[in-house]
Amino acid sequence: MASSTLFRSSLPPLFPRHSLPSLFTNLSIQTLTHKSNPRSHRMSHAANSLPSPDIGLRSTISFVIELIQSSPPTWNSSILSNMLIFLAGSPILVSGLSVSGIAAAFLLGTLTWRAFGPSGFLLVAMYFVIGTAATKLKMAQKEAQGVAEKRKGRRGPGSVIGSSAAGCVCAFLSISGLGGEAFRRLWQLGFVASFCTKLSDTVSSEIGKAYGKTTYLVTTFKVVKRGTEGAVSVEGTIAGLFASILLASLGCLMGEITPPEAVICVVASQIANLGESLIGAALQDKEGFRWLNNDAVNVINISMGSIIAVLIRQFVLQAGLR
Repeated sequence: MASSTLFRSSLPPLFPRHSLPSLFTNLSIQTLTHKSNPRSHRMSHAANSLPSPDIGLRSTISFVIELIQSSPPTWNSSILSNMLIFLAGSPILVSGLSVSGIAAAFLLGTLTWRAFGPSGFLLVAMYFVIGTAATKLKMAQKEAQGVAEKRKGRRGPGSVIGSSAAGCVCAFLSISGLGGEAFRRLWQLGFVASFCTKLSDTVSSEIGKAYGKTTYLVTTFKVVKRGTEGAVSVEGTIAGLFASILLASLGCLMGEITPPEAVICVVASQIANLGESLIGAALQDKEGFRWLNNDAVNVINISMGSIIAVLIRQFVLQAGLR
């Protein structure tokens, strides 16, 4: 019996005596806390099951990027892309467009992205930047001579629509799939040619008003003052030609058109601009043609450039390929 007692006392205790009260106290507190507030346990579990805000943000960003990169572009991707670009580029847009002009440009940008993707949109953006820069050149001098654009060069919806009508038609035809893939190339060519034509017209006019030493009426070659409808200058004509070459080259580099088609765009733009000058000199501001304002002439001008480019592509280039 004594040996048994000695054996038990020689073993280390499983729980030291002084630790037993604190152990039971801690267990009792945890049990009571759990029983007294089960709601907190459920809320903690629910909070742990919620997605992290960082995960939600990353998912949203990934979704937006995938939507923008949709190929072929969709209406949703086109609208979202334009919203983001217009927000980022608002300082530039405000300098060149009125509020209603920005709204019209947003519609144009969305249509362009849907039809021709980011490359088509970039082409129009370059047209806007270069055209706005040319319009702003020597603005004070132009205003003093009475030949400056209204609102210090900030163009309204009429100007936006007049400058893009032919391009919008080509975009709609491309979206509709009229004529299949073969004709889609023609609509794309007509789109690029229309903006090459308009940029050439804008730059030649604005450079001529700013730097033209001598301005001639295109129908009679009579010397007239700067800003006269139908008047041209050597400086403005050369600048307009280079602007057309620049935009056509950009379209070629981005894969919108081929090198031979880029040459077609430049040629068509110069023919159309000569026709626009003839119309301006012979008809604009004349009795019976008061409706023929600048916006109407712009529509005729870019339509001629687009149609001429398509006709050259179909008949001249095709004949050379046979």
